[in-house]
Amino acid sequence: MGKKQEQKQIEHDKRLTIRWKGAPEEHDYQAALSYLSLLLPRRDAERVVDALREEKPCTYEASDLLRAAHLPLLPRNDPHVAQDLEKVRKGTSLVPILLVGGDLLKNSPLVIADGYHRICAAYHINENLEIPCRIVDWSPPTAQADE
Repeated sequence: MGKKQEQKQIEHDKRLTIRWKGAPEEHDYQAALSYLSLLLPRRDAERVVDALREEKPCTYEASDLLRAAHLPLLPRNDPHVAQDLEKVRKGTSLVPILLVGGDLLKNSPLVIADGYHRICAAYHINENLEIPCRIVDWSPPTAQADE
């Protein structure tokens, strides 16, 4: 894609409206579980995902999500970001984001359990766009809670 054509596409994308599904789908929870299992013991990851299933939706701006997660904005030409941008252009609804809250006092960033590429795609359209999310706080269970 030439420079002028790319700029036209960027300008066109800025006028798009993103449609969002009402809730994550089962495979999104499974993706979150797979990722969280790399960071937590499997049993704890399952607890977090179960809590995400029960959590009420909320919204956060794309820019705030990236900053809180301490993650960079992926480029428009990242294959997964480009795929999500194309879905938006076609009017396909995107899935809400699954998050595990960070802890400022412990210098722990927000964890994007599922949806990093969707956040980046949304940011490319409008960095202040409110993105539907489900977010839970997590702390390790105490020894008494496991008994």
